[in-house]
Amino acid sequence: MASNDTTPVSSAIELVLAENTRISSTIARDNAETVRAAIDLLSAASRVFVLGSGRSGLALRMLAMRLMHLGLTVHVVGEVTTPAIAAGDVLVAASGSGTTAGIIRSATTAADAGASVIAITTAADSPLAALAAVAIVIPAAQKQDHGATRSAQYSGGLFEQSLLLLGDALFHVLWKESGATAEELWPRHANLE
Repeated sequence: MASNDTTPVSSAIELVLAENTRISSTIARDNAETVRAAIDLLSAASRVFVLGSGRSGLALRMLAMRLMHLGLTVHVVGEVTTPAIAAGDVLVAASGSGTTAGIIRSATTAADAGASVIAITTAADSPLAALAAVAIVIPAAQKQDHGATRSAQYSGGLFEQSLLLLGDALFHVLWKESGATAEELWPRHANLE
């Protein structure tokens, strides 16, 4: 028996897509130079480390996978095999508020070790942005902003979705600039699944 639930789901999908289209356009327009600087840091990095909590961390793990497919040496902070960060490395750290204590501590450690920090946040004036060589500001609601002025979605959803899209866009540019074909990247896909 068919359900009438497709209309609310369709409306929700349209909302999510519209909000992401608006944010993506804003990032491309207002952060073009900082996004380019992030791409340049990633392409020159000895190693890349990614760090985020919760859903932001999940989005950055997807970026880590794609960068590995590209042939970069990538580590997810908190995994037992993650080595010490050092000069020449890049830490990509995401925090909507830019104030998440563990992320600030790790970004401080990275900067003190001589690594470059790429911060992705909603708050240009946050402690995380202040630690960063490059700070990309996503103009989305923070997770505790329940006023629905920047997003009708729940608790930071738009930031996390935008982070995923930004990560895929960063990878795509790096891939195309590398000149590598999809066939050249494919052997790096996991084969122990």
